[in-house]
Amino acid sequence: MKKSLLTILIVFFSNLAFSQKHLTAEESDPNTMGWMQGFPPSKERLALAEDGSFFTFPELRYSVCHMRQFLPTTEVASAQENRYEFRLALDTYIDSLTFKPLNSNQKITWVQSLPENYTDGVIILHKGNIVYEKYFGALKPKGVHAAMSVSKTFTGTLGAMLVAEGVLDENKTAAAYIPELGSSAFGDATIRQILDMTTSLKYSEDYSDPNAEVWIFSAAGNPLPKAKEYNGPKNYIEYLQTVKKDDTQHGEVFAYKTINTDAMGWIVSRATGKSIPQLLSERIWKPLGTHIDGYYQVDASGIAFAGGGFSANMRDMAMFGEMIRNKGFFNNQQILPISLIEDIMKGGNQDAFQKSAYTSLKNWSYRNMWWITHNKNGAFAARGVHGQIIYIDPMAEMVIVRFASHPEAKNSKIDPTSLPAYQAVADYLMQK
Repeated sequence: MKKSLLTILIVFFSNLAFSQKHLTAEESDPNTMGWMQGFPPSKERLALAEDGSFFTFPELRYSVCHMRQFLPTTEVASAQENRYEFRLALDTYIDSLTFKPLNSNQKITWVQSLPENYTDGVIILHKGNIVYEKYFGALKPKGVHAAMSVSKTFTGTLGAMLVAEGVLDENKTAAAYIPELGSSAFGDATIRQILDMTTSLKYSEDYSDPNAEVWIFSAAGNPLPKAKEYNGPKNYIEYLQTVKKDDTQHGEVFAYKTINTDAMGWIVSRATGKSIPQLLSERIWKPLGTHIDGYYQVDASGIAFAGGGFSANMRDMAMFGEMIRNKGFFNNQQILPISLIEDIMKGGNQDAFQKSAYTSLKNWSYRNMWWITHNKNGAFAARGVHGQIIYIDPMAEMVIVRFASHPEAKNSKIDPTSLPAYQAVADYLMQK
């Protein structure tokens, strides 16, 4: 199958980004570099969707805060009344907390770790109060930032919510709800297997491999006009119907694959008669009392990219994290069932996770599209490439939201100066 010009160029630029020495966070600051500034911007300051340059480093550091400037989107409406206001209790000592990055004997401070991960914004809640909040680069307090694969957690949470409410049966197959998936690999996968990503799917998400299926998926979801000779799937839903099984069986191995989330998004929408952006707004975003409208990227058919297309405000994200930490209760109401949050916190199949490619995440599991650490504090997280996270530590009564634009997509490049940093903050807050 011929790939679109956009796909070819994205592969090229992605490979180029990996092969070069990256500018530092200070050197790549989008304000200093002046992306998209001027009327019109000069050629040297122009980031484009048509050639994929908007999503390469260092242009990425600008575009993550301006995704709808490059791609079509659909709104996730925020609350128009009963908006929630956090209480501030800022603690400047957090900047000086020290920790050892993984595989290092040299301590660094919390504040030193932020540029290491190309942090665009970070907020820390303790017992529901904001104890730390900073913004960098292109991100502003009232702005939004691409959540990347944190988007998956919202889709997974909505799917698990429908299971908790009896709308979906986790033991039924995808084909029971979406007959069109009957002949695909999803057809005989259960709702539970899709939510926990233990499905058998012939699908590679290796962005360094130009032949990986992720590029066919990306071409299908590309909202820009396709070449005349293009004869592949024309949207996300058409692509999902073409997926075949790999050599494993459903339920055996955890395999993190975005298309699970888009399949779940289709199931959720069919079961409720509402799109993911609409359902998220009605059931979660508005009840939270959020202040800023979010949005999803959509394909050429107007279908939201459920697996990675959400952009949102950082404080609004913190509201979501705090609601989850409080077993679904927030803004004076029970927004999600307590049983749903408890199901997330218990975690998924650790044996299936240990068979996965995530060998550095010892004893972790995956449940309802949340990452469960099973550490001493019972921490769990929503994670996205380039450094996005909602990290919840129940024992420390702590929630951390970070947006970032790291030049490399892999969390394995970011975790060494992130996971021990979160634990250092948790240890400190538990002493207060």
